[in-house]
Amino acid sequence: MTNKMTDQSNYKEVDASRILISELMQPSNSNFNGKIHGGYILNLMDQIAFACASKHSKTYCVTASVDTVDFLNPIEIGELVTMKASINYVGNTSMVVGIRVEAENIRTGAIKHCNSSYFTMVAKDDDGKSVEVPGLILNDKQEIRRFLKCLKRNDMKRLRRKEFKEKNFSSENYLHILEDYKVKVAIP
Repeated sequence: MTNKMTDQSNYKEVDASRILISELMQPSNSNFNGKIHGGYILNLMDQIAFACASKHSKTYCVTASVDTVDFLNPIEIGELVTMKASINYVGNTSMVVGIRVEAENIRTGAIKHCNSSYFTMVAKDDDGKSVEVPGLILNDKQEIRRFLKCLKRNDMKRLRRKEFKEKNFSSENYLHILEDYKVKVAIP
């Protein structure tokens, strides 16, 4: 397989920056319904994304965007939450960190998938300027699939930004779509 860059010295394997954290969910992080706050889980996800991206780039990283945060299953007080993070994609100065969140009932051993998300992180130097990140060595089909899915998500984001730029967007072109929704347009 050919690659644009033949110098492998500034490339890292996905496993080199993979991070796994586990934390027992405490009542102090729950809402009035006894479920763990989504905001608390997002905070943990941001921390693991930072750790994973910083480990890969060997520099400080900032969160540029978060893509597809879907809370699939609630997390209960007393469950052990495990987050797994890996670099799924690298650009010039950015990385996409894929994160999987699972909760385990420690009495029964039952594990449920609670969330998967993608954090785009950007490497920064001491002056706050973006810096180049190492390339990525893909060692198996799953790593290749994750990288290719990131390329597709990036393409879709670019198309969405282009279509919905404020100066180019005209709601009149989309009003017919509203007919299928529970909405009334009441513009005089």
